[in-house]
Amino acid sequence: MATATAHHPHRHGPIRYGVIGSGWRTQAFVRAAERLPERLTLEGVVTRSEARVDEIVENWQVPGYTDLDQFLDRHPIDFMITSTPFAVTPVVIKDLVSRGIPVLAETPPAPDVESLRDLWSAVGDSGLVQVAEQYPFHPGNVARRALLDTGAVGDVTWAYVSSTQWYHAAALIRQMLGVGFDDAAVSARSFTLPVVDPQTRAGWTDHIDPVDRTTVLASLDFGGRVGVYDYTDNQVRNPVRGNRMIVRGTHGELADDHLVRLPAPRTPLESDLRRWQTGQYLNFEVPDLYQIGDGERVLYTNPYFGHSLPDEDIAVATLLERTGHWVRDNTEPPYPLAQAAQDQLLALAIRESLETGDVVRTVKEAWH
Repeated sequence: MATATAHHPHRHGPIRYGVIGSGWRTQAFVRAAERLPERLTLEGVVTRSEARVDEIVENWQVPGYTDLDQFLDRHPIDFMITSTPFAVTPVVIKDLVSRGIPVLAETPPAPDVESLRDLWSAVGDSGLVQVAEQYPFHPGNVARRALLDTGAVGDVTWAYVSSTQWYHAAALIRQMLGVGFDDAAVSARSFTLPVVDPQTRAGWTDHIDPVDRTTVLASLDFGGRVGVYDYTDNQVRNPVRGNRMIVRGTHGELADDHLVRLPAPRTPLESDLRRWQTGQYLNFEVPDLYQIGDGERVLYTNPYFGHSLPDEDIAVATLLERTGHWVRDNTEPPYPLAQAAQDQLLALAIRESLETGDVVRTVKEAWH
């Protein structure tokens, strides 16, 4: 590891960051700086090969390096992002922390329970590590949590998430249930069934013959609050497998964007979360999300209105800006390592239950 050096964040101008790793997920951090240059600056990307450096410079129009020290010598940054294979990520995090550099690590921060514990032992007390878990920052999820915070469904008891996988889904289950580091009893099963699967990361495939895809169904019992995990392979890109979220409470239920509640005897009420989108029909503004409300109050306002960002890019930009202000201004940390470690702990418990057929019980870990 390198010798620790003092890190001096900038106080003015766009948030500045660098990325270690140049795979598919790095593109989100590239896009954020491209679309929001007045707020975010990508100083450069550190990768393993000179050939990849040439591609980075040509395709992304940012500096590329194979040497981290050289990058750090030449570029002022507020923090570094690790966008590396998760087996490598703990090593990179430790190296950056040893240099005194704040880190925003891609998910998951470590591949297994032992490496999570080792990583926490090495850097947990540093206060320098956040994790880029973007799904809790998606506009719809922020709005849902804000609605739950009004007491609309009473005390939340149940959260069903069928939209994304593993640690991402665990983050959403915890967000909707409002559970922190509670012990959980996890039970999982899988089912392999045929379904069309016509899209990949590269786009449409033009194949519509059914193929076998596995669905994982798991329950996470936190004692008085229950999460249900439901994910089919490639669901996030399959147009015939939708995204669903159901949050139930003592006095109501929020099913995706539809709320049913009982605020008084014999008085069931229904309402919906509605997105105010520009650029539709006779609205001549560019297509964009302005806000999300429930008919009585605004639950979410898009901080990047006017830039026409999709929800995913809004979430990533939010994480980047909050990480920058956490470094510069000592504001609330966006997603601390402890939270992401707990998400991964639950995801690994789901996998273990699948493999063994047993109920897997998580217990308090050092990051609690």
